[in-house]
Amino acid sequence: MERSMSGASGPPTRPLREEEIELISSLIYRITNGEHLKSALQSSRVMDMKDGNMGSIQFAGDEPRVFGKVLAEAEYTDEDGVCVSIAIHADKKGDLFEVDFWKVDFSPLKRYPKPSDLRVGPFPTSGL
Repeated sequence: MERSMSGASGPPTRPLREEEIELISSLIYRITNGEHLKSALQSSRVMDMKDGNMGSIQFAGDEPRVFGKVLAEAEYTDEDGVCVSIAIHADKKGDLFEVDFWKVDFSPLKRYPKPSDLRVGPFPTSGL
């Protein structure tokens, strides 16, 4: 999965919302460099991803960035009873790359999750 992102041009960036900082912080606190990543959240700039309003964001950078690995996974049940998967990804350097939301029916989020809503992974994957 080779996704790259350059902050040089493209969609406008914005600071993280307080609810996003709270969610990301709750998921990265136990990973190896979690405190370093958490300290960068207040100054981070992000772009909303075109995902049908499911809530995914990508972190802006000054140079081209490439997906590296999954840092944390969680899921929760949205107000409409539909399961939402959340994955926090790092780039190849280990910096925050994106927060990927995937609602299994592809509908928009009804409610942004609170940390207390989350079931934290990793989750088993089915072999194809």
